[in-house]
Amino acid sequence: MAKRGDGKKFSVLIAGGGSTYTPGIVLTLLNGLDKFPLRKLKFYDIDGERQEKIAEATEILLKERAPEIEFLATTDPEKAFTDVDFVMAQIRVGKYAMRDVDEKIPLKHGVVGQETTGPGGIAYGLRSIPGVIGLVKYMEKYSPDAWMLNYSNPAAIVAEATRRECPNSKIINICDMPIGIMDRMAEIVGLKDRNELDFRYYGLNHFGWWTDVWDKEGNNLMPELKEYVSKNGYWIGGDYDKGTEASWEATFKMAADTFALDPTTLPNTYLKYYMYPTQVVEHSDPHHTRTDEVREHREKNVFSECKRIVKEGTAKDTNFVPDDHSTYIVDLCEAIAYNTHQRMLAIIPNEGAISNIDPTATVEVPCLFGSNGPERLAMGEAAQYQAGMITEQNSVEKLAVDAWQQHSYTKLWQAFSLCKIVPDAKVAKDILDEMIIANKDYWPELK
Repeated sequence: MAKRGDGKKFSVLIAGGGSTYTPGIVLTLLNGLDKFPLRKLKFYDIDGERQEKIAEATEILLKERAPEIEFLATTDPEKAFTDVDFVMAQIRVGKYAMRDVDEKIPLKHGVVGQETTGPGGIAYGLRSIPGVIGLVKYMEKYSPDAWMLNYSNPAAIVAEATRRECPNSKIINICDMPIGIMDRMAEIVGLKDRNELDFRYYGLNHFGWWTDVWDKEGNNLMPELKEYVSKNGYWIGGDYDKGTEASWEATFKMAADTFALDPTTLPNTYLKYYMYPTQVVEHSDPHHTRTDEVREHREKNVFSECKRIVKEGTAKDTNFVPDDHSTYIVDLCEAIAYNTHQRMLAIIPNEGAISNIDPTATVEVPCLFGSNGPERLAMGEAAQYQAGMITEQNSVEKLAVDAWQQHSYTKLWQAFSLCKIVPDAKVAKDILDEMIIANKDYWPELK
């Protein structure tokens, strides 16, 4: 365990160096060198050409801001994973071409098309499992004392798979969606950011509820938040939401509808897909989905900015900024490195954290983070409404991993048909059969 001021510097690997989220992580690391000093920064990606575009701009940024940090971008796993303290994993197996399929095939059948929920999320999960497990194996081989913080989606299915396949590995599955919502909560009640909040939360990834929110003095913020969310959802507007894409505006606003189903808690935004799938489909364009928006905005903007930096030879005027994704993962590294026991969310085996839920479920609950990883906090019993939904969705996730492990068509069909988003088993089978063809290069052969 390191101590602040002892001179120890850390080596960080970003696995998925070609991700559009990588520049934000780099900037967050550079902005926090006084708290979390670096000696090495590495990128690893199997798509060297895509990664190189980010790496060239990063190299210029590092030379201007922190030339003492050793930098390497590579497609060689041994070079990447040797001598690292933390691995930040954010891979997308199949890239946006397969995300496009995940969204559009279900919509063709009148079912929600979304990258982490429903059929699309299950399809993505079966692609992600071997990719993430491969990263864990590299880390254990070349840097066995390192920690992996995994953002690779869909986190719930990945977490269930790593629980089974890598039970003793030092991988922590995390998600920034609740973090972004808590920043919005802080803004609603007039606080600086999420770090000024205390909270209780339970559920599955992209499938959870806040039962309590306080400020650091112990004042109950739930009444004020509930009143706001009942009218506006988590939408704030104005300068705060300047640049927020239309699809996210709709998602934040729709939290009001989800909240109405249980006014005793505050919902994760992704619950809209499970509670109002018909409405979501009605407002979806099956020919222009979230993947197209990402390509037109984030993807285009990030790579254009990298190209500009390389062309001009300077990153001094860059428009890259840290975001929820990057600040959360760096905060977690700092908590582990310095044993701070900061309270943050993670997706971990339940083991009693939610007392009336399967102990082997991979749940998302607050944990205290220190040098030995996360220590889950007890959230008590889930209410009947939440317990029923969690049990059903957790079964979907377990069946999906069963299907991957057993190469079972039936298990995967069961996962599709049990999912609350899918109307019946016939529709589930039709979607699955199309998904099998589309994923022939990624999924195991199902029997």
